[in-house]
Amino acid sequence: MKQMTIKENEAGQRLDKYLAKLLPKAPKSFFYKMLRKKNITLNKKKASGGEKLQCGDLVQLFLGQETLEKFSGEAFQRSHGELDILYEDEQVLLLNKPVGMLSQKGKPQDVSMVEYLITYLLESGQITEEQLRTFRPGICNRLDRNTSGILVAGKTLVSLQELSKLFHDRILEKYYLCLVKGQIVQKKFIKGYLHKDEKCNKVSIEEVPFPGASPIETSYEPLAHNREMTLLKVYLITGRTHQIRSHLAYIGHPILGDPKYGDADWNRLFLKKYGLRNQLLHAAWLRIPRIEGTLGYLSERRFFAPVPGQFMEILRKEHLEESIDDEDMARNMGIR
Repeated sequence: MKQMTIKENEAGQRLDKYLAKLLPKAPKSFFYKMLRKKNITLNKKKASGGEKLQCGDLVQLFLGQETLEKFSGEAFQRSHGELDILYEDEQVLLLNKPVGMLSQKGKPQDVSMVEYLITYLLESGQITEEQLRTFRPGICNRLDRNTSGILVAGKTLVSLQELSKLFHDRILEKYYLCLVKGQIVQKKFIKGYLHKDEKCNKVSIEEVPFPGASPIETSYEPLAHNREMTLLKVYLITGRTHQIRSHLAYIGHPILGDPKYGDADWNRLFLKKYGLRNQLLHAAWLRIPRIEGTLGYLSERRFFAPVPGQFMEILRKEHLEESIDDEDMARNMGIR
């Protein structure tokens, strides 16, 4: 016999949905049969499976160990990697994602920041293997593999739900740093229409609507420039696939190092000069406006992710920010 007391991260869902997470290899018909026969009970009473679980509810499975093992999912495979934690409390965790790391899995065999996050929470005692069977912390936003910067993780069900809604409703303000080709001397707000080609994972931009396209809005401000390039602060108003990379390339200012939308000759020059193999695009700031609910205590907070070493090296050597460090960057280039 196995029994579980429902906790905050499991409450609010139907009993049958909870059982499907607990024993993912079991067919749905198995749960309903066991519920009818009272081999699975809720608060020591017969249940249908449609009941909504509440904190403190008792779920009992009068099943043999062999049956439990047969229908249990595989144990979580830990993935060890050092996390650059920008902020952490009981509800949320902000990470500075390095270049080359996936935000979330694309294929079952992938290792992403999610696996590193869960391993960290397991090994720091913040979650157990048993709890992972019915709830998994997760990352709430995505960055391209070769884009660095702020990722936001929810450690509880409530925080995951609230953060996901904040990102979906575009309430959070996201600012990026990038190095682009050419001189830009004025702030500008640009609009367009973006369409993604799923086959080649590439997007196209037009100034007027066209079939299958989504409207996009991007705002940018030059921070420093030389004859060849400009350091931009970009405010991502909408958040479409490859939006910043494709939108800046469309107006004639491709991001340095971008293999998909960039200038191939310019990229080769900096590959030879600095060994640069990725786009210089960094999700540097996140601003949370006034919000209500469980995460209201984060209202009007600003978070900054230190710029990667190679990015800073190129800034210095190209005489764009000759003596700057991350504290100066956070202070002098902060959100206004």
